[in-house]
Amino acid sequence: MRIAAIAVDFALCFAIYTAFFYGSSWASLAIFVVEQVLFLVAFGGSIGHLIFRMRVVTLQNRWAGVWRPVLRTVLLALLIPAVIWDADQRGLHDVFAGTVLVRV
Repeated sequence: MRIAAIAVDFALCFAIYTAFFYGSSWASLAIFVVEQVLFLVAFGGSIGHLIFRMRVVTLQNRWAGVWRPVLRTVLLALLIPAVIWDADQRGLHDVFAGTVLVRV
């Protein structure tokens, strides 16, 4: 489900990029970062997460706040932390941000 959710996010960001910013080398990444931060802070999940009924919460199952989604998204944009997992199947971007992706 995680891969499907991020695929939805990538597809939506690519559609916006193609429609409005085509040719700008960093616009697609910027759109992705803005979408992630805004939706994580406001709704607890990105558009892809919400479609697949997932939420990003703290380890205490609380709202992640503002700084955790920002840190998580910056690390996700770097890609490497997202493809390395711990024993609990949490990507390093979630480990460093103190968050976990849960199904609701």
